[in-house]
Parts: sequence; C-alpha cells; structure tokens
Amino acid sequence: MKFSEQWLREWVNPSIGSQELMDQITMAGLEVDGFEAVAGEFTGVVVGEVISVAPHPDADKLRVCQVSNGEQTVQVVCGAPNVRDGLKVPFAEVGAVLPGNFKIKKAKLRGQPSEGMLCSESELGLSESHDGLMELPEEAPVGQPVSDYLKLNDIAIDVDLTPNRSDCLSVKGLAREVGVLNSLVTTAPVIEPVKAVHSEVPDVRVEAPAGCPRYLGRILRNVNLQAETPLWMQEKLRRSGIRSIDAAVDVTNYVMLELGQPMHAFDRNEISGGIVVRMAAAGEKLVLLDGQQVELTAETLVIADHEKPVAIAGVMGGEHSGVSEKTQDLVLESAYFDPITLAGKARHYGLHTDASHRFERGVDYELAREAMERATSLLMAIVGGEPGEVVEVASAEHLPKPRAIDLREQRLADVLGLKINRTTVEEILTRLGLRIDKLLKDGWRVSVPSFRPDISIEEDLIEEVGRIFGYNNLPVTEPTGSLGLRAREEAVRPLSAVRNYFVAQGYQEAITYSFVDPKIQQLVDPEREGIALANPISADLSVMRTTLWSGLLKTVAYNQNRQQPRIRLFESGLRFEQTNDGIRQQPMLAGVVVGNQTPENWVNGRRTSDFFDVKGELESLFRLLGIEVAFVASQHPALHPGQTAELLRNGERVGWLGTLHPQVQKNLELNGTILLFELFLNSIVTGYVPNFKDVSKFPEVRRDLAIIIGSEVAFAQVEHVARKHAGEHLTALRVFDVYEGESLGEGNRSLALSLFWQHPERTLNEDEVHSLFNGVIEALKEELEATLRS
Repeated sequence: MKFSEQWLREWVNPSIGSQELMDQITMAGLEVDGFEAVAGEFTGVVVGEVISVAPHPDADKLRVCQVSNGEQTVQVVCGAPNVRDGLKVPFAEVGAVLPGNFKIKKAKLRGQPSEGMLCSESELGLSESHDGLMELPEEAPVGQPVSDYLKLNDIAIDVDLTPNRSDCLSVKGLAREVGVLNSLVTTAPVIEPVKAVHSEVPDVRVEAPAGCPRYLGRILRNVNLQAETPLWMQEKLRRSGIRSIDAAVDVTNYVMLELGQPMHAFDRNEISGGIVVRMAAAGEKLVLLDGQQVELTAETLVIADHEKPVAIAGVMGGEHSGVSEKTQDLVLESAYFDPITLAGKARHYGLHTDASHRFERGVDYELAREAMERATSLLMAIVGGEPGEVVEVASAEHLPKPRAIDLREQRLADVLGLKINRTTVEEILTRLGLRIDKLLKDGWRVSVPSFRPDISIEEDLIEEVGRIFGYNNLPVTEPTGSLGLRAREEAVRPLSAVRNYFVAQGYQEAITYSFVDPKIQQLVDPEREGIALANPISADLSVMRTTLWSGLLKTVAYNQNRQQPRIRLFESGLRFEQTNDGIRQQPMLAGVVVGNQTPENWVNGRRTSDFFDVKGELESLFRLLGIEVAFVASQHPALHPGQTAELLRNGERVGWLGTLHPQVQKNLELNGTILLFELFLNSIVTGYVPNFKDVSKFPEVRRDLAIIIGSEVAFAQVEHVARKHAGEHLTALRVFDVYEGESLGEGNRSLALSLFWQHPERTLNEDEVHSLFNGVIEALKEELEATLRS
C-alpha cells in the first residue's frame, strides 16, 4: 500500500516527524518497506502564464512565447506541442535548478533569446511523462512557487502489509491505526447520501450469491467525461502509484485508496438489458480493459449483461463496456465479493490488479454503500450528472456473520507476560473499533467490526492489545521448560546417516519444489496422475510430484545448460498421490548420476558412470543400513529396457534403479547417460541390530564349482538357492569367473563360484562339507536347471 503522508495527515495529524511516524507504523506490525520524495529536488520554479505564442522564424517545431511570472514578462523558446495562449504552467526562471542539478541560464535557441524554461512533469521529477508541458489549473496563482502550490513537501510511503491486514489497504484504515497509536480521533470526510433526481435503476440479478453476497448499482445520467480530473485528485493518485486516466476511473480509484472499496464504472449504453452476477460458462471469451482476450473457466465469477460477460468480478472490467469520452450515462458498481471465490482468479489469467489484491484479502462487507455515495458525490462535482436510486441485492445467508469473542484477562496476562490495567485494555479495544458488548467476571466479550476479517479467535485480540500497548513495553522474559529425550530404536537409521553417506560418495544434496511441471512428470511417471494445484505459482509448477525424478531431471538440465559435465545429486522429500482415503504423502530418496565416475585428474581416466557403479553405491548404502536388498531385472516406463532393476526387500518393492529411457532423455533435451534411482525411505531405514560373536579359530574350507546356466537367470537367484542349501556355517559365496561363448550354446553362460564354510567351535570334516556341497549342486540343478561344467 503506497500513500502520501500529507493525505494521511488530512485524516490524522500526530505531532511527530515523518521518520517517527514510519517507525511507529512499523512497530505496530505494518512494516514500512520504503519511502521516496513525491517530486525531484528543484528551486526557482513558479507558476507561469503564457501570454502569447508566436512561430519561431527559423524552426518549424519551436515557438516563441511571452511568459509572465506575475512581476514581469520574459521571452521563452519552447517546443512543446501543447503550449498555447493563457496556459498556466511550471516556469523555471533564470537561476533555477532542476532535478539532476540542471541549472537554467539565459540562452539563444536558433537565434532567439530564451530566459527560462517551461517544464513537463518529468523535468520536475513528478512522473515519467514528457509528452508535453504540465498543465496547471486556470485558478493557479501566477508567481507562486510550484512546490508550494502543489504541496510537494511530501513523501510517498510504501507499507508492506501482511495478507491478513486488508483493513489497512486504504488511507482510512491507516489513519485509524495511526490514530489509535497516538490516542487521536481521525477526521474523516463527511459522506452524505446523494439524493436521487430520477427513478431509473439498473436491473441487477445475482445468480451466484455465494460468490457475491452483496451488489449495489446506480445509474448516473448525462455526465461529461471530457471534464478533467482536478489536479488535487490527480496528485493524490500519482503519489499512491496510480496514473490518472479519466474522471470516472480516477474517482473509483480514489475511493478505493481512500476507503478501501474497489469500484467499477460501466458505460450504460454498452450494457444490454441489465447486470447479472453469475459464474462464467466454460469457453466464454472476454476482451479486458488492457486489450487482452481471455477464455473464461466455469470457476470464474463474472459481471455480465443479458447477452455476454462484461467484467471478471473483482479483477478487471471488459473493454467493450468501459467508459470513454463519448460516455453519457454511467452504471456504478460497488460490491462485496467472497475472498475464497476470487482467490487465484487474477493470477490464473496472468493479472494482478489493485481491486483483486483487496478482494482476495477481504474487503469490509458493510462498506459498499458508503463507497457508492462517496463516488457519486465526487463524480457529480467533477463531471456533473443526474444520480438515480441505489439498488442493492444482498444475501444475508452468504454474508459474513458478526463475531463476538471472549477475551480472558488472565489469558491476556499469561501470553503477554504482563498484567495490563483493565481500563487500558478497554481503551485500546475501543479505539481499534472493537465494541465491548459485555463485561465478564474474568474478562470481556468483544464484538469484531466488519472491517477486521482477520480477528476470529482470542489470540487475535491478545495480539491487538499487545501491539498497540507496544511490543517494546512488554517485559523481556526467558522461556523455561524441560526437554525430554525421545527414545530411538537402534535398528532405525536416521536420515542424516543416509545423507552423510551420499555426500561422502561425492553427491550434492538438492532441494526442489514439491510442485512440478506436469509435462515432465508425465514423461517420467505416466502411470500416475499428479494432484493439480488450485492456485499454482505458474503453469510449469502446477501439479504435486509423484516422483522426485521430476525435479532432479530439471536440475540436471539446468546444470548441463551451464556446461557442468559431471552431475551427482540426491534428494530426500515427499511424493504425493491421490487415494480413496485422501492424499498420501510418502517419504522418498532419489538420486541422479551423469558424467564421469570420478573427477578428472592425472591418475583417473575419463570413465563414464554406468549402471553397476550406482548399483555398487546402493549396495554399500544397504550394508550401512543393515538390510538385504535384491536387484531384479524389471521394466519401468521412464527407464531403459534392459538397464532397469526393481529393488526388493523380503519380496516387497523398495525402489527402482536404471538408466533414463532414450526417448524421455530426448524429450527433456539431456546429454549423456542419465542414471536414476529412487527408494522408499520408510522401507529401508529399519535394519538389524548388529550382534557380535567370537572369530572362529578353526580352519575355513573352500569348494569351487562351475555351472552352465541360462543367461536370463540372475546371479541373485543363484546366490539365493545356494545359500538356502549350504547350511548355517556357510561364511561366504563369491563369483570368480563369468564366461559366455559359442561352446556353451546360445542363451547360456558359465558361472564359477567359490563357497566357504567355517565352524565356530570345531573343524569341519570332509563328509560334512561334501554333503553340503553336493546339496547345493543338486538344488541348482533342480531349481534353476543348471548343469556342471566339465
């Protein structure tokens, strides 16, 4: 909220300086984000009057003007297109200094002497406009310093309000706060109902009362929109960051800034039949005031006539029904729109307006009529016109209900750490506009006014008392409490241990958004539909992720676009899935590896990381966690066929490992071999508790065998069968040779295995070892159709 300090002081004028005022506002919880002078620094500029204008004898675009400063008339050469006889304009006399330390001296322009300069708004640092001279009203006193006439000894203060303080999005609301802080009464303009001079009213029909519980309309006939907005109003708008457009628009913007109620004016002759407030039909189109054509959705509340939409409710009007210089009759709109209905609608259409900013945060639902009367009065003073009756359509069922909250005196003292006098509390509440309905035995029953939608519970009242009393007046206390240590299961490994492991392996931890691009997610997880966000930050961050790969692959693209050849990233976070019981959030751990296995140096070659490098790193992780996980060949829509493994623990899937599918890689415009893994955290962090036993001092026995087995049989299956039949004293099983060749036949391979046995308390005899060894061989033959290689 940007506002002029002078405008605020018209409402309430505490005896403090500008800096103290801003400090006071900040300490009250309304942080001042910045301030700036409303004009550049200049001297020697007065109100001048152009007495006569003549063509320059040697330049077509220049004019020779006679300008009076009230005491004398001097000649000034000017090239502005709007210079004319009788014009009142800022006149920089010889010796004046303009912003940027630009000094005005006597000069000759194309042979003609010029004593001074006629100024535009940009030359005085008032705005960026330099289309022509700044035109002052006819009643401007010639010779008076422009800074005095325009009251430029002022600053524009920008307050960064939190979303809950919509009541301060107006000069009225800010003045109320400053008045409370300084125990002053605000001086508000007197707003009297405007008497109707004709009986014509707009036909208003509200078909969506939940979105628009209150709508007011009024017809103002025979207006003159060629009339210029008064300079005082233009200046207040400019100092609040709003450009003057025409009298009708300026008045509605002025009322919005003054009272906090956004309004809109329609050209009555462009409204067919009457006003209908309804939800849009999907596919309806509307050309907005900024010239943008939008296609409306069925969730959008619109203002329509009997034929078509004419505005997006609470956001922006349509171009077709907008006012212009030719407009003769106005339809004024003042309404209360439900904040939830309007939330996110402006952003959906790529818009953000002052009206949507206020309506989304909540406008005073009792303010619409007061704003209507204020706007009508101002318009009649500027453009004339004949006002009609105000028509109001309201739904009591859908309007916010008045709230009464009990505030306990002891609770107030406990939270603030200070017992405040009851009279002081009652005075603070009353000055804030809250009404004390009843004095309770242990506190107060307080009614909340309609302009404070943010106050709904007792803690809100306590906060109000605390900030007005002054946070710096509250005692400083140190909180005390006992911290109980929670027991942690020894078998459960903390996430920090997993993170530390990957960092030790050369990975960088990434943190990506939980909401992702639906196009990327469709590529990496086509079997699940992401949960769409109702109010996304942008179109490419509009669904909740079903896999962490979506964000990691986007990060890979970001790094590759910046010439990073070696990328090793991991991330822990939640994935989201819609189920019959609601939204399921599942902790995940994922990683991506691209480029060389080791950093390039004089001793390490340029070997690209492959499937088995990442598999080995995961196996080391599982040993650290104390779990056994099998890698089983499988299929995944985002991974390369033949280079994909499903990770199983006790027959249950705990993750995936593989190489990114070439087509997905092409669509994402990624380079090199992309290796991915994703693990279900809850399924891997619980392992076994280590048990220690003595090292056996008896000899270890080794037996080797070579078997011929089908190429499609994974070693994990061989190992499983062998361990199952090798007995409890098997200490190790290793592969020391793998061979494939024509001599074995197509589809076969040879595995050479070593099996080791060792008894903890005695030496194993030959018969025991021979029996166990033969049992393994027979099991491999029967279960996996293996044969001994001769």
